[in-house]
Amino acid sequence: MKYKRILLKLSGESLMGNENYGIDYNMLSFYSKQIKLISKKIQIAIVIGGGNIYRGDKSKSAGFDRVQGDYMGMLATIINGIALQSALEKEGLQTRMLTAIRMEQIAEPFIRRKAIRHLEKSRIVIFGGGTGNPYFTTDTAATLRAIEIEADVIIKGTRVDGIYDSDPEKNPSAIKFDNITFEEIYDKKLNVMDMTAITLCKENKLPLCVFNMNKENNLLQICQGKKVGTEVKFS
Repeated sequence: MKYKRILLKLSGESLMGNENYGIDYNMLSFYSKQIKLISKKIQIAIVIGGGNIYRGDKSKSAGFDRVQGDYMGMLATIINGIALQSALEKEGLQTRMLTAIRMEQIAEPFIRRKAIRHLEKSRIVIFGGGTGNPYFTTDTAATLRAIEIEADVIIKGTRVDGIYDSDPEKNPSAIKFDNITFEEIYDKKLNVMDMTAITLCKENKLPLCVFNMNKENNLLQICQGKKVGTEVKFS
């Protein structure tokens, strides 16, 4: 395998599958099976968003205070984390869920050393609750956790097969990048991750790979070092 330890970032929206809201359990099962394929040879940490349940950045239009809305979004990530944990355990995998917001009846509080120890024992670690602070996205949370656990790479699973110059779901003429630098993401103002997350990756020399998680064996092939999706490198 190309990597020893990865941080897999999944969007909450991806869990909707063919549904309009919430969790498509067929999609949850599919993701769990894809993760199982790499679980014996790679240490895996996961951050999952909550957009299938609630997006904190929509709080203003809903009439909520932004801070309260962001906390609602953090709770949504924990709901998704519990669902993913159950699906992974159904596949026979050992998991631990750590949250940035303390809720001991559900999960362990995030402690960096404990998270690393779980990974060393081949347990899949799910980080819930974002960073625990409002105004930060789960992309930023994923980058922060990846740096803290000294992951080799962030692998971001999406519904499209890489980074494009525009939204390929809206523009059929969108051009895909096989490789791109963090500077080019800045210059082209590409919507890959928020700028805080991109800056953290760049400053800490943390590679990023963006790929289609919904295609069977894509995750396995990335971890084997095969060319899948778009690789973001340093200039």
